Amino acid sequence: MWLFLVFITLVFGVLAGLYAWTVFQKLEESKIGHPRVAELSEIIHKGAMAFLKKEYTWLAPFVGVVAILLVAALGLGAAFAFILGALCSATAGYIGMYVATNSNGRTTYAALAGIEAAEGTAPAKSVELEKSEAAEAPAPAPAAAGEVHTAAGDALEVAFSGGSIVGMVVVGLGLIGLAIAYLFLNDVTALTAFGMGASSIALFARVGGGIYTKAADVGADLVGKVEAGIPEDDPRNPAVIADNVGDNVGDIAGMGADLFESYVNSILAAMAIGAVYAFTPGGEALGLWGIGYPMFLAAWGVFASVIGCMMISQKAPFASNVRAITKKVPGMAGVIQRIEDGDAAFALRTGTFVAGGLMIAGTFVLSILFFFSNSMSVFLSVTSGVLAGIIIGIVTEIYTSGDYRFVQNVAASSDTGSATVILSGLSLGMMSTGIPVLLICLAIIISYYLAGMFGVAVSAVGMLSITGISLSVDAYGPIADNAGGIAEMSELPEGVRKITDHLDAIGNTTAAMGKGLAIGSAALTALALFVAYSQAAHIEKIDIMNPYVIVGLLIGGMLPFIFCSLSIDAVSKAAGSMIEEVRRQFREIAGIMEGTGKPDYERCVSISTHAALTQMIVPGVMAIVVPVLVGFILGKEALGGLLGGSIVTGVMMALFMANSGGAWDNAKKYIEEGHFNGKGSPNHAAAVVGDTVGDPFKDTAGPALNILIKLMTVVALVLAPLF
Repeated sequence: MWLFLVFITLVFGVLAGLYAWTVFQKLEESKIGHPRVAELSEIIHKGAMAFLKKEYTWLAPFVGVVAILLVAALGLGAAFAFILGALCSATAGYIGMYVATNSNGRTTYAALAGIEAAEGTAPAKSVELEKSEAAEAPAPAPAAAGEVHTAAGDALEVAFSGGSIVGMVVVGLGLIGLAIAYLFLNDVTALTAFGMGASSIALFARVGGGIYTKAADVGADLVGKVEAGIPEDDPRNPAVIADNVGDNVGDIAGMGADLFESYVNSILAAMAIGAVYAFTPGGEALGLWGIGYPMFLAAWGVFASVIGCMMISQKAPFASNVRAITKKVPGMAGVIQRIEDGDAAFALRTGTFVAGGLMIAGTFVLSILFFFSNSMSVFLSVTSGVLAGIIIGIVTEIYTSGDYRFVQNVAASSDTGSATVILSGLSLGMMSTGIPVLLICLAIIISYYLAGMFGVAVSAVGMLSITGISLSVDAYGPIADNAGGIAEMSELPEGVRKITDHLDAIGNTTAAMGKGLAIGSAALTALALFVAYSQAAHIEKIDIMNPYVIVGLLIGGMLPFIFCSLSIDAVSKAAGSMIEEVRRQFREIAGIMEGTGKPDYERCVSISTHAALTQMIVPGVMAIVVPVLVGFILGKEALGGLLGGSIVTGVMMALFMANSGGAWDNAKKYIEEGHFNGKGSPNHAAAVVGDTVGDPFKDTAGPALNILIKLMTVVALVLAPLF
């Protein structure tokens, strides 16, 4: 039967890959009909890929050393799984970066072409991105009767197509990698090293990418927007290229690796518990049934995500067929029409809900097939995770979207300066932890009551089962953000930037929702991995009266704070260097502000690159070394305490930082839309300061915390036989 499990997992992993490839081919067919847009897109593409290659060159020795140590300690199987997990994680980041930097300029041009089509004009030139050659472009065909042709819809189509490729590549590589590792090892215990490899690369990618992008972003904003009074992404700003490269480095490569490790670790935790779990005391262990169920859940999640993406993107294969069928469902014709009209937020939300509904329906069938009499217990456990994840996303949107009073209150606080903006954002972030944590607790209690720790583990799989579309929605945001930067630097009509800014604001909210989902799933996955560690280390209970356990709890609770300190300090130092460099260029390079002098973009790119590569090492190594030291010096019970303490403070800090950062960002955008005196006002300057504080919160330290707590737990699980 285990070969059948491998086969099914491979099939659906390949399905995700084929979907991504088909959409990529259609995306590549589109042309960029503006030379400057194509040129800037190519510059950003080369800069992003160059950084990623250099980052992976730095990480290769680390992977090699850890693999050698695993061979010595646990054998070749664990080392093979570790290397495979690291390679799959790195590949997911690389492909995501490649696709995103080939989609940004196309999104810009889609908005421009849509506006020109509506006005009855045509672009003069067509430039194929990969060749950067100009050629005559045909005038856009007029919209046929009844055909919807809007600039916003066109731009959304391209941006989401790029995002969907990223999402499907991540889940496809996750399933294919797990299937290959299981095929060769046929051992769930050794397989956990796959998750360790994925988490290791993800942590470095998140921290390194976050330092890179936020150093450039903070420097560009504080000197350009506040001091010089020039627009965001103005080509006169020396940090503008580094800022746009950084959007991809942090929010695409880093995020892709992050969601990859979240996805595979949730599956691995459920497999590890399912292999030995019995529904009744003294009953027969589930064995292969417990191992196969989470793999089938993930496989069905790929199918559900594909259908959800088809609801959003017309470039998706068979999308027109799915929409045609959906229109025949009573009440759905208006829904499809609204999506085709270019309502980006509605389209993204609808696709996610469709995928979630299909996931719940499929889970019901799979639970009956696998567990018969216990099917409802398992089904409701998974459903609790799916629903908790969706509701956490909705709650996150309410706290971080400019459409709701929370962000509007942060924007209003700009009337009294930057200090009150920061205070209101901090307050919002702290308050925002309440409902998500209660939802996580509810999911844990319900799933544990119904199906024990196996129920908790599969609820985490349920929460991440539609990662394919969740990440697609998340990844579209940085593409739209880059598109806006390219529009500004290319000096395109104001309407283009309005479209990209609108898509970017939605992207900020979807990114915050994705981070909320990742953090919520991290709590459930870390708990499941913690139980798996207890089983592997033969720990029946963790006694908090034991002083070693208390010491472990305190150390574990401290680590997220130390980790955040190191990450934010790295951004602060790098941003300081960036600010000084931008100021120097404004002073010393003649003609920058007049547009006759050319800024030294390469120098700013170099500052971000050096800071990211050097400052990511200590936080990343800390996550591996500290659990090992505590396990060997203080014992396996103390290590259990460390894991528990890190989960509690890590989840709280991650939610707080992600939501505060998202709220500050959208408060700034809310003001830029014309509220509270608009751009260039003291309110705007105060909001920019708040946004710069929020940048390392939401894009460096916050999202990396969920990787930190899982990496430490999976390290403990892999090395449990040695303690």
